[in-house]
Amino acid sequence: MPPEIESLGNSLSLREILIILTTAAIVVPLFYRLRISPVLGYILSGIILGPFALGALAKEYEFLQLVTIKDKATIHTMADLGVMFLLFAIGLELSFERLVKMRRVVFLLGGLQVFVSSLVIAIICWNFFEITATASVIIGLALSMSSTAIVMQILADKKRLLAPEGRATFGILLFQDIAIIPIIFAVSFLAPDRMGLGIFTLIKALVISIVAVVAVILIGRLVIRPLFKQAAAINGPEIFMAASLLVIILTGLATHAAGLSMTLGAFLAGILLAETEYRREVEATIQPFKGLLLGVFLVSVGMSVDLSLIAERPLPIMGAVAALIAVKAILIGVIGPMFKLDKKAAIYSGLLLGSSGEFAFVVISLARNLEVVGPRSSDFALTVAGLSMCLIPIIAEILELSQKRKGKISSQIDKVSEDFLTESDHVIVAGFGRVGNIVVEMLETHKVPYIAIDNNLDRVGVGRGNNKRVYFGDISRPDFLNACAIGRAKAVVITASGENQVTAMVHAIHKVRPDIPIVVRAKDGIHAQQLYELGVTEAVPETLEASLHLGEAILVEAGVAMGNIIVSVHEKRAQMREELLEASSATTPSERLRDLRKNHAG
Repeated sequence: MPPEIESLGNSLSLREILIILTTAAIVVPLFYRLRISPVLGYILSGIILGPFALGALAKEYEFLQLVTIKDKATIHTMADLGVMFLLFAIGLELSFERLVKMRRVVFLLGGLQVFVSSLVIAIICWNFFEITATASVIIGLALSMSSTAIVMQILADKKRLLAPEGRATFGILLFQDIAIIPIIFAVSFLAPDRMGLGIFTLIKALVISIVAVVAVILIGRLVIRPLFKQAAAINGPEIFMAASLLVIILTGLATHAAGLSMTLGAFLAGILLAETEYRREVEATIQPFKGLLLGVFLVSVGMSVDLSLIAERPLPIMGAVAALIAVKAILIGVIGPMFKLDKKAAIYSGLLLGSSGEFAFVVISLARNLEVVGPRSSDFALTVAGLSMCLIPIIAEILELSQKRKGKISSQIDKVSEDFLTESDHVIVAGFGRVGNIVVEMLETHKVPYIAIDNNLDRVGVGRGNNKRVYFGDISRPDFLNACAIGRAKAVVITASGENQVTAMVHAIHKVRPDIPIVVRAKDGIHAQQLYELGVTEAVPETLEASLHLGEAILVEAGVAMGNIIVSVHEKRAQMREELLEASSATTPSERLRDLRKNHAG
């Protein structure tokens, strides 16, 4: 091999980064084009490029060293960051209020699923695979978990997040994401070097851990908001990214120093940021970075699938995969109807959650490093987990085809707040100044859900102090609009006053969601004409409304009947808006205005 190529091949960090970036650039567009979850592409890439496929041939064919990852440890740090970002993002979506609203689905349905699944899997491991009792319990707990990353992505792609089966699935996943923290904590104390330390040492370690968690929460509440306030004042996405990375890593290091998982620290950081006005901006900023790092983790998942072990023990492994999916699917199918979940929806949820998840690799790898689970048992369990995860997108496609033939799932599961995962059927209010505040108050009066956005820290602070749902951010950024769940919003109202700013917002909204109604505050008639040309649904000039208000006031003083005044004001408003529409080059006039004019004319 030429010296230059050999030098490049030995540059592990550069080589792995290039492989990951190339995989992302090829896999994601290709699988989206094929309408298949890119998650499957990342896992398959890990299998193909990993140490048990092409990597095993690299010694014989030297050129393969440039395109394979022979050791999963070389991407270990990036993969761990992917898990930390996943927990951080989950924390951003949580609050105590949401947990209370979903307590029945999360803690009862989710708790039963984890407990019973763990028990059944542990019994199977102990009796049929001759694994020790302690290792069987750990493997049972690990395999009872499902893949939050894969399942939630599939539910989003299939537009089932807000369907009954989507709600139930999310509730179970949410409990699993919470339960993983004490599971990791418990596994840490099962290590041989800690088993004989005595009850006093264990209590001491537990107290230290609790103190560390409380300290992270208290210090975080004091530090995080001022930190992100400074980042917002600079108003640069790269500053928000740096602040997010700093918070994730520091909280992770703090919990790690106390003997806990770094993922717990990332999760706590997300929880702390969830109730601040910077949540949406942080969510939008980290999304691309989180996706890439999670892709690295999924590649590492694929690399864990030992093809030689499958070839050596095909029937036990395939049987274990089938048994795992069957046990969890049957369990959820049985207990789901107890929580008013339709049988078909319960089966749908059960099959999606039947496979294992990313946390199985975290738990089993930790147990292996601590010598709680042996290498042979861990290899077998990780191979089963990896193979089952590869099957999730395939199972989802089969379920979709089945549902198209039989009709959509219907169920009567208890409805919880639309805010349990993210907003739905809400109005996005762009700008929280004088006009925006009035709009928000009217929405609250009529109990219309909303999200208000402003890029002025003072206005956001005042709004948060008055218990308004106001967040710091920039509506002209498409990624931020996605973080505001614009795909499930009813409408957008823009109350900002800057003409260039408003134009940028309209362009961004049309780029992300062309069909959504947009109501805009306009400076005057000329500005309103320009906005109609951009395709907004309604443009309301300030001068028009001021003149109508003056006209209404003088007619009242002149003694005209109030009913006649209201009709006259509405007719004049409709007439003036119609003139603006006709003066613009817009091809689609507002049907609402036409109806209003007809009603008053009649």
